Amino acid sequence: MFTFIRCFARRRAALAVLLAGLSPAGHALTFDGALRLAETHAPQLKASEESLAAARSLQIPAGALPDPRLVLGVDNLPIEGTDRYSLTRDAMTMQRIGLMQEFPNAAKREARVAAAQGQVALSEAEARIARLTVLRETAVAWIARHSVERQLARIDALTAENRLLASAVRAELAGGQGSPADIVAPRQEAALIDERRDALRAQQAQAIAALRRWIGAAADAPLEGGAPAWPLQRDTLEHRLHHHPELLAFDSRARVLDAGVAEAQAAKRPDWALEMDYQHRARQYGDMVSLQVSFDLPVFSGTRQNPKIAAARAERARLDAEREATLREHAAMLASDFADYQRLTAAVERQREILLPLAQEKVDLAMAAWRGGKGRLTELVAARRERIDAELKAIALEGEQQQTATRLHYAYGDGDGADPHTGEHP
Repeated sequence: MFTFIRCFARRRAALAVLLAGLSPAGHALTFDGALRLAETHAPQLKASEESLAAARSLQIPAGALPDPRLVLGVDNLPIEGTDRYSLTRDAMTMQRIGLMQEFPNAAKREARVAAAQGQVALSEAEARIARLTVLRETAVAWIARHSVERQLARIDALTAENRLLASAVRAELAGGQGSPADIVAPRQEAALIDERRDALRAQQAQAIAALRRWIGAAADAPLEGGAPAWPLQRDTLEHRLHHHPELLAFDSRARVLDAGVAEAQAAKRPDWALEMDYQHRARQYGDMVSLQVSFDLPVFSGTRQNPKIAAARAERARLDAEREATLREHAAMLASDFADYQRLTAAVERQREILLPLAQEKVDLAMAAWRGGKGRLTELVAARRERIDAELKAIALEGEQQQTATRLHYAYGDGDGADPHTGEHP
């Protein structure tokens, strides 16, 4: 009964999370809702949480002493003569039971604690990287689907316009105007529109599949609302470059390797162990107690400890070089992505304010000329096709700009905990 109640509660909680990501109006999927679902459904985040839990668990015994050893044995057992194999007849034969405890030197134990703490910090950094990656990819997938569906909505409007054009052509022919060949032009345009629709539906299916990777079945819900406009300034992004999650992870890796160097150096200091034994003899003889202390003798450090220290230091130097290489790589990526973002911003503005109005003006002029008997229908259809291309390109460019802005925001902006619409912290 308890198991049933627990399973029911778990399913109810999962359903509550799912519904929280959907808007009340027809359970549509909003941008913010998709991000919330990704944070609770993405298996990558579950994996990073388990990795962090494992690191925290390993931190607990890091500085502890080794487990004590139980010692059992027989000392001075005769194997010859009349007393051979007897535990009681020879005065020197003793049955021994004891405990031995090893004591690694303090520097070694401190280094192990530091390594465990560094591993926890590294797991936390990797968990943050995983979270930002999930949020970024979910946002990009949502925007990709939103952009495609905006284009599909425009295609549907163009189909209605095409029907009106076909009716106008038939009316012209019925009135004795135009050429019989004109009846073909609207049908050709309709076929091209259908071809565009098929290509966009394929892109829509691909975008839904990409979104389903992060939020599961909720990706099939209809979309609602739009994507935020991230406030991006190059100076701000460059200032936050050093706070990129992948670069911060190097600091945690450095803590682990520094602890490794310290532990390798601590190996040159002797560890010691304490053993205490109780030795039982035959009843006619008295029992005994033994106490002994043993020490490691690291006298061959030139061929044992020193090479390990050199290897640990080389690993640390390698990490510094990798961090510098990663920093330069991200600096180049930031410059490239921001340049692309500026290009797309200018392209969207040009498309909306210049090219699209010109394409519409060309359609209006071709329509007026055709209706006045001074233009050909093929010119009108060509002008309409250019306008279709301009409209769809404007929507596609806006989608690319939003995707690029999203990648910049989650890579170099304050994508961890900021409000998605203002970029500000609550």
